[in-house]
Amino acid sequence: MISEILALEPVFARHETFYPRFGWLKKGFDRAEEDSEIFLREDAPVLLGVGKNMVRSIRYWCQTFKVLKEDSPADFGKQLFSNNGWDSFLEDPASLWLLHWNLLKPTCQAAAWYFTFFVFRKVEFTADDLLTELNEWQKTLNKTVVESSLKKDVSCILRMYGSEETKAGYVEDSIDCPFQELGIIQNSGNSKRYTFRTGAKANLPAEVIVAACLEYAGWTSQGAKTIAISRLLYDLGSPGLAFKLSESVLCEAIEKVARSTDSLNLSDSAGLIQFSYFCDPKQLAEDILDKYYQSRGSGYKS
Repeated sequence: MISEILALEPVFARHETFYPRFGWLKKGFDRAEEDSEIFLREDAPVLLGVGKNMVRSIRYWCQTFKVLKEDSPADFGKQLFSNNGWDSFLEDPASLWLLHWNLLKPTCQAAAWYFTFFVFRKVEFTADDLLTELNEWQKTLNKTVVESSLKKDVSCILRMYGSEETKAGYVEDSIDCPFQELGIIQNSGNSKRYTFRTGAKANLPAEVIVAACLEYAGWTSQGAKTIAISRLLYDLGSPGLAFKLSESVLCEAIEKVARSTDSLNLSDSAGLIQFSYFCDPKQLAEDILDKYYQSRGSGYKS
């Protein structure tokens, strides 16, 4: 298990109330590639075509999704968004799942997101439920956070992944926010109740699941070549919690990828199901993703 000290920074409400819009991450990456000081320039709103608050939000999201490291292109950003990258314009929903994982993995700079997917265990909930438990949890981080900041985070999460009811009625933000395509948080009709959708997701490829499992195993089981499926499903920071997977979906994903590589497999010993891998997990994860995107007509070329 990754300790929370290493897993996240206790950062709240840095998004300026804006969830990531279509095109923001690509725009931020491209502009930072041209000029690493773009976000500090007085004319940044003109160059980015957004307001001042949105400039700060784009910068935050690019760093939080690990597309940028500080204000320069990160390796992951280059792999995904460069002109010969995996999916420069986010046309494949797999890339949104990959970004979702990248947002949550160490070091996570969106503490409320970390809490929502890894710590909060209710399947059906209201915004107030999430806010109440988030408020209790943040007290354990030895950081004073005002409730208004927590409310902004809860609202942003529910608008980013689900749909939020307003005084004007039911609102669909999916035109602006790509992460609603994941369908991982669903609004129960025209109500204030939300539900995590667990199990299979039609637009979540096995390769993304397995790559995340390999990354997680690399952080938590350094030097080992096996990790229990139960840890991949239920441990803090695990892909199972990030993607809200069932055991059958996780095992099916591993078995599917294993059919095309000799570098990993699934084994059952005395009732303990284990995921085994036979080379460096980080490199294997990158190879699996590169092969996936090449099969879709793209692939990162360094």
